[in-house]
Amino acid sequence: MLKSSRKERRLHPRIDEQLPVEVVANGYDFSTNTQNISCLGTYCHIDKYVPPFTKVMIKMKLPGAPKDKKRCDVECKGVIVRTEDEEQGGYNIAIFFNGIKDIARQKIAHYISSLMPHNVASA
Repeated sequence: MLKSSRKERRLHPRIDEQLPVEVVANGYDFSTNTQNISCLGTYCHIDKYVPPFTKVMIKMKLPGAPKDKKRCDVECKGVIVRTEDEEQGGYNIAIFFNGIKDIARQKIAHYISSLMPHNVASA
Protein backbone atom coordinates (compact mmCIF):
# COMPACT_ATOMS: atom_id res chain seq x y z
CA MET A 1 0.00 0.00 0.00
CA LEU A 2 1.35 3.43 -0.87
CA LYS A 3 2.19 5.79 1.94
CA SER A 4 -0.09 8.56 0.70
CA SER A 5 -1.62 10.02 -2.39
CA ARG A 6 1.06 12.71 -2.63
CA LYS A 7 3.58 12.33 -5.43
CA GLU A 8 6.71 10.45 -4.44
CA ARG A 9 9.69 12.75 -5.09
CA ARG A 10 12.50 10.34 -4.37
CA LEU A 11 14.70 9.17 -7.21
CA HIS A 12 14.00 5.62 -6.01
CA PRO A 13 10.40 5.38 -4.77
CA ARG A 14 9.66 3.91 -1.36
CA ILE A 15 6.43 2.06 -0.70
CA ASP A 16 4.71 0.96 2.49
CA GLU A 17 4.69 -2.80 2.09
CA GLN A 18 4.97 -5.61 4.60
CA LEU A 19 7.29 -8.29 3.26
CA PRO A 20 8.91 -11.04 5.30
CA VAL A 21 12.58 -10.29 5.87
CA GLU A 22 15.42 -11.87 7.83
CA VAL A 23 17.99 -9.51 9.30
CA VAL A 24 21.23 -10.94 10.67
CA ALA A 25 23.13 -8.54 12.93
CA ASN A 26 25.82 -9.11 15.57
CA GLY A 27 25.10 -12.85 15.70
CA TYR A 28 21.33 -12.40 16.06
CA ASP A 29 18.73 -13.50 13.51
CA PHE A 30 15.60 -11.38 13.36
CA SER A 31 12.57 -12.56 11.39
CA THR A 32 10.36 -9.55 10.81
CA ASN A 33 8.43 -7.68 8.13
CA THR A 34 9.38 -4.57 6.26
CA GLN A 35 7.32 -1.49 7.03
CA ASN A 36 8.48 0.15 3.84
CA ILE A 37 11.02 -0.61 1.15
CA SER A 38 12.88 0.95 -1.75
CA CYS A 39 15.64 -0.47 -3.90
CA LEU A 40 18.10 1.42 -1.65
CA GLY A 41 16.89 0.22 1.74
CA THR A 42 14.14 -0.79 4.11
CA TYR A 43 12.56 0.13 7.43
CA CYS A 44 11.51 -2.62 9.83
CA HIS A 45 10.91 -3.51 13.48
CA ILE A 46 13.12 -5.75 15.65
CA ASP A 47 12.93 -6.64 19.33
CA LYS A 48 16.56 -6.05 20.34
CA TYR A 49 18.61 -2.85 20.24
CA VAL A 50 21.16 -2.82 17.43
CA PRO A 51 23.13 0.43 17.12
CA PRO A 52 23.49 2.53 13.98
CA PHE A 53 26.43 1.68 11.71
CA THR A 54 26.03 -2.04 12.44
CA LYS A 55 26.57 -4.16 9.34
CA VAL A 56 23.73 -6.59 8.57
CA MET A 57 22.80 -9.34 6.13
CA ILE A 58 19.33 -9.19 4.57
CA LYS A 59 17.28 -12.03 3.08
CA MET A 60 13.81 -11.44 1.70
CA LYS A 61 11.34 -13.00 -0.66
CA LEU A 62 9.51 -10.70 -3.03
CA PRO A 63 6.12 -11.87 -4.25
CA GLY A 64 6.08 -12.78 -7.92
CA ALA A 65 3.75 -11.37 -10.52
CA PRO A 66 0.11 -12.19 -9.77
CA LYS A 67 0.05 -14.60 -12.72
CA ASP A 68 3.04 -16.76 -11.83
CA LYS A 69 2.84 -16.80 -7.99
CA LYS A 70 6.60 -17.48 -7.88
CA ARG A 71 8.52 -15.72 -5.12
CA CYS A 72 11.84 -14.05 -5.83
CA ASP A 73 14.74 -14.37 -3.37
CA VAL A 74 16.84 -11.27 -2.68
CA GLU A 75 19.94 -11.26 -0.49
CA CYS A 76 22.23 -8.34 0.21
CA LYS A 77 24.40 -6.61 2.77
CA GLY A 78 23.33 -3.47 4.52
CA VAL A 79 24.09 -1.07 7.33
CA ILE A 80 21.72 0.25 9.97
CA VAL A 81 21.54 4.01 9.51
CA ARG A 82 18.91 4.75 12.18
CA THR A 83 17.58 2.99 15.29
CA GLU A 84 14.43 4.33 16.95
CA ASP A 85 12.93 3.22 20.25
CA GLU A 86 9.34 2.05 19.66
CA GLU A 87 6.68 3.04 22.20
CA GLN A 88 5.05 -0.42 22.16
CA GLY A 89 8.43 -2.13 22.64
CA GLY A 90 11.32 -3.04 20.40
CA TYR A 91 13.08 -0.86 17.86
CA ASN A 92 12.46 0.43 14.37
CA ILE A 93 15.56 0.32 12.19
CA ALA A 94 16.36 1.92 8.85
CA ILE A 95 18.72 -0.17 6.73
CA PHE A 96 20.68 1.11 3.74
CA PHE A 97 21.56 -1.61 1.21
CA ASN A 98 25.28 -0.94 0.74
CA GLY A 99 26.22 -4.35 -0.67
CA ILE A 100 23.59 -5.25 -3.22
CA LYS A 101 24.10 -6.68 -6.68
CA ASP A 102 22.48 -4.87 -9.58
CA ILE A 103 20.21 -7.82 -10.35
CA ALA A 104 18.86 -7.81 -6.76
CA ARG A 105 18.31 -4.03 -6.87
CA GLN A 106 16.49 -4.43 -10.19
CA LYS A 107 14.24 -7.14 -8.72
CA ILE A 108 13.24 -4.81 -5.88
CA ALA A 109 12.74 -1.87 -8.25
CA HIS A 110 10.59 -4.02 -10.57
CA TYR A 111 8.46 -5.21 -7.64
CA ILE A 112 7.96 -1.64 -6.40
CA SER A 113 7.07 -0.33 -9.86
CA SER A 114 4.48 -3.11 -10.23
CA LEU A 115 2.69 -1.66 -7.17
CA MET A 116 2.96 2.01 -8.11
CA PRO A 117 -0.10 3.65 -9.66
CA HIS A 118 0.62 4.46 -13.27
CA ASN A 119 -0.24 7.93 -14.48
CA VAL A 120 -3.05 7.94 -16.99
CA ALA A 121 -2.99 10.75 -19.52
CA SER A 122 -6.01 12.98 -19.05
CA ALA A 123 -8.09 13.90 -22.07
